[in-house]
Amino acid sequence: MPKNPRRLLCGIGLVCALALGATACGGSDDDGSAQKKVGATDIEAALKKGGTVTVWAWEPTLKQAAADFEKKYPKVDIKLVNAGTGNDQYKALQNAVSAKKGVPDIAQIEYYALSQFALTKSVTDLRAYGADKLASSYSPGPWNSVKSGDGVYGLPMDSGPMALFYNKKVFDKYKIDVPTTWDEYLEAARKLHKADPKAYITSDTGDAGLTTSLLWQAGSHPYKVDGTKVGIDFSDAGAQKYTEVWQKLIDEKLVAPVTGWTDDWYKGLGDGTIATLPTGAWMPANFTSGVKNASGDWRAAPLPQWTAGEKAGAENGGSSLALPVLGKNKELAYAFTEYANSGAGVQTRVKNGAFPATTKDLNSAEFQNTEFAYFGGQKANKIFAEAAANVPTDWKYLPYQAYANSIFNDTVGKAYISGTKLSAGLKTWQDASAKYGTEQGFTVEK
Repeated sequence: MPKNPRRLLCGIGLVCALALGATACGGSDDDGSAQKKVGATDIEAALKKGGTVTVWAWEPTLKQAAADFEKKYPKVDIKLVNAGTGNDQYKALQNAVSAKKGVPDIAQIEYYALSQFALTKSVTDLRAYGADKLASSYSPGPWNSVKSGDGVYGLPMDSGPMALFYNKKVFDKYKIDVPTTWDEYLEAARKLHKADPKAYITSDTGDAGLTTSLLWQAGSHPYKVDGTKVGIDFSDAGAQKYTEVWQKLIDEKLVAPVTGWTDDWYKGLGDGTIATLPTGAWMPANFTSGVKNASGDWRAAPLPQWTAGEKAGAENGGSSLALPVLGKNKELAYAFTEYANSGAGVQTRVKNGAFPATTKDLNSAEFQNTEFAYFGGQKANKIFAEAAANVPTDWKYLPYQAYANSIFNDTVGKAYISGTKLSAGLKTWQDASAKYGTEQGFTVEK
């Protein structure tokens, strides 16, 4: 630990920008790893006795899973609370931990943010409940994301193995082949924009999540994490593969200067001026609800590879359910978490639009044979399931990744609006992230 551990605990995760970490100072010193083992008998007794479990989450499919759980266990009341999405909820959670009041029993925490809560001992190590025995139940990316050291600090709720969504109507019109490598993707971008100067292969104004996911797929390892020791380096071979291709897309103005999730972005996806979208397998529901006019035009394909013939994947998005240390009704909380994320609740959630992290569901005939009317009847889940199986497990996020992501546009983002090169932007991001880590009490290796 650093010389001033309280400074570290107070500093973790957007201290200045979003106040995510200040509250860890009010947390318990027990991360749950020292708890006595909790067996099935203990959990069954708790379910029989009943009680209330407060769940902070924004994921919509939990509503039906909670209703089904309450029907199965009538004495249990699952109270779902939307305390905000992402950083808004994390701020509220940390404030509750600091005050030691109003802490939920279960909290939805995205994979990239979970490690900061684990390091500050704000969430419970679920090995005491036998969670480590569920390792083989999940695809590699999500399972690796809920682990920190030997501990298991949440159960994967969903996953986001990446695929390439492309507008088949546009590709057919301009006789463009679906790219299987990123070099082919670059050539497709050139061909498309030449044929129609108003059309672009994709849009990108600088997205930390997309960048880290593509680095992950390229075999880059920019972050090294060992407790409070971290290393940050965006100059390895994998990063160079990414910057070489993406720099050309930017220099040649082959990506639309449209920010994701805006009205202009949805319009571009709908009218074909944005022709592809490399993103997580959770995207189909967003196409269906947000780009209705292009139903039948789009398809899914495997993510292009950095080296021909490979099948490397990456995750983009996804969340876990974790048990805050200061929450109550731990046995009931774990019972619902396992039900929703590993048990019968998974099927319920999948039927309502969730993308599973469980291998049993990913590999089931029912799941893989699902036909997507939006994608012209394509059985896209086969592509997504294969992508999930090919995610490298050696990726790590910083224990203050939320802060790092918050300064992305001020560093790497400049490459999209000025003459700054991506490689230079990544170096600036590296230096700024390292500086912040040092200020918060981490040992940052050069």
